[in-house]
Amino acid sequence: MPSRRAQPPLSVRLPAGNAQPELPPIAALFLIDFDVKAGYTIVWKQAAPGIELEGLVEYKSLPSGLHTVTDDLIYFVHDGHHAGLSAFINTPCDEEEARHARMIAVGVLVPLSYGRLGRAWRHAEGLKDIASKLAEDRKITSLLDEYWEKNKAKEGAEQERPAIESPSVSFSAQAAQPRKANHTRNRSASDGASLLPSGHRLSPYHPAWSLTSLLDTFGPLIFPIHRAALLRKRILISCHAPVRETCNFVYNISVLSNIPQTVTELLAPTSSSQRLRPLFTIGVHDIPFLMEDFEASKRRNVDSNLDFADESGSGWIACTTDSILAMKDTLWDMLITMPPPYAPNAKEKVWPTVECPRGVPVKATQRDLRRFRALQSGLARLAATTPKPAAAETPRSETPTSFKLTTGAFPVPSLDNDEALDKIVEPQSWTALAYSGFMWWASAGEQARSEEQEEAAHDAALLADLVLTPHTPSMSNPPKSRPSVSGGMADSIGSIVSRSAIGPEDDEARTELAVIAYFHRLTAQMLTVMGDLAECSGDCYEDDDEDDDEDENEDEDAEDVPLRSNGEPKRIAVRVGSEALESMGLDVWNAHDAEFVKELMAKYFNRKPYIEGKGVEVCGVRVC
Repeated sequence: MPSRRAQPPLSVRLPAGNAQPELPPIAALFLIDFDVKAGYTIVWKQAAPGIELEGLVEYKSLPSGLHTVTDDLIYFVHDGHHAGLSAFINTPCDEEEARHARMIAVGVLVPLSYGRLGRAWRHAEGLKDIASKLAEDRKITSLLDEYWEKNKAKEGAEQERPAIESPSVSFSAQAAQPRKANHTRNRSASDGASLLPSGHRLSPYHPAWSLTSLLDTFGPLIFPIHRAALLRKRILISCHAPVRETCNFVYNISVLSNIPQTVTELLAPTSSSQRLRPLFTIGVHDIPFLMEDFEASKRRNVDSNLDFADESGSGWIACTTDSILAMKDTLWDMLITMPPPYAPNAKEKVWPTVECPRGVPVKATQRDLRRFRALQSGLARLAATTPKPAAAETPRSETPTSFKLTTGAFPVPSLDNDEALDKIVEPQSWTALAYSGFMWWASAGEQARSEEQEEAAHDAALLADLVLTPHTPSMSNPPKSRPSVSGGMADSIGSIVSRSAIGPEDDEARTELAVIAYFHRLTAQMLTVMGDLAECSGDCYEDDDEDDDEDENEDEDAEDVPLRSNGEPKRIAVRVGSEALESMGLDVWNAHDAEFVKELMAKYFNRKPYIEGKGVEVCGVRVC
């Protein structure tokens, strides 16, 4: 049986800021030109032996709808072993045969051994420069020859790296630390142990720069999407060209849903993958792969002895401009439909729509809304203390964002429009209203205030040590009853704000890194509570009726434990009370959150829970 105990822990790393970003070696370089009669064709290519390009990269590099934009960056995955990046240019020309438009794309393939995107974004600037020059003169292919000779992978020079590694705010393997005697949980280690060493910075085209735009785009919907990602659902984002920012969203959601190393020891050996596979841009030519992956997911559900390193069927997230994929609901579990390109100019905020499954809208809970407002306020305080670099220093300003974090020290939250929120947030249930009204009457409001304060402290703990200036005392401490929720990560990520001398270059990514830390803490919080519940319930087993007539004094051996049809003992269900749901940051009144707990417990702990909701009984009669 495969075990995840032997998997190396994960950490977050950034490249040194005092050196030029190291370009990952490329396995292929190609030029694609649009021909009115033949369509997109490869007119120049170089590739390592064994890599097929014809009939594949043309469709992956140039998703439908690109003719409506002037330029774009497209990320994709090729043959399961390489990440692809293409720079697209659409410029007017005098050629009537080309319909007065010249559309070309220059792309590369990078080994995925360098991370979930192979650090391909580091080639973005060079590819855009070459594409711009070739758009003016297609004959200067010497630029491609020079780039290939300079950056091609040297035979035998590449160092193999674990597939989970993705330097620059990502997850890299570390040597496992020796375990202390009688210490069964490694909770003090943090996957942010080297989150932001002094002098380190993000690359200009790194997808993490879109994290604030991700929060602004989805608002409180980011939390149900995050929960679906934790369940390793197949998430498809239906969007329009340009796709650069949506590809960044794919990368970021995958990163936010990673399992922190602080809780990996708590999980069952056969639990789900530590990461959600990002497929980036996909199209109609990927339908056979998606169907094959769906069949692999069925095999994974019935066979627990499959190779743990094989990610086939383990869930994914991708984006597409082909609407036909959105119509084939057997290919995905959750569909996210992005607003049309003109939506940012609308008078009223236009939110993405989320379905899971098809036709069933997904909305944020009331708890998600309160949590998002707390996150928004905390990030605003962090942004207010972060020096702003000059806009011309990095090309990331090309991607417009509207996240309301930099307008004043403490801006008014931008989620006060109740009419706009009604479309994405579930209304408060009658049961919750009845409970709050009854408790207000019974305790003269004290109970409600106490619960509100506890919830606020709970949310503040997720941002503890992340929103402070170096000379500001701690805003709030995590609740003493939950030392494992954020303690380990707070120790290391606190270095973001604890340095006495902080320069603008060091501080550029504080907000983005805080967002990553926040969601990793949230994930660790949920899995830690579940792990404690599963551990407290022990390995008790259900007795069959046929065993009732056995001698009560007879000792039961392991061989006498009743077995299921698959040969495993039948363990009792894990009780999950309302206090545990609140500790996980979930809505105790929401049926979808209860279902999420059931799926999460089964996926990561191989246990079946039963949920005990919140309510009030009067003289033995439940009134709400």
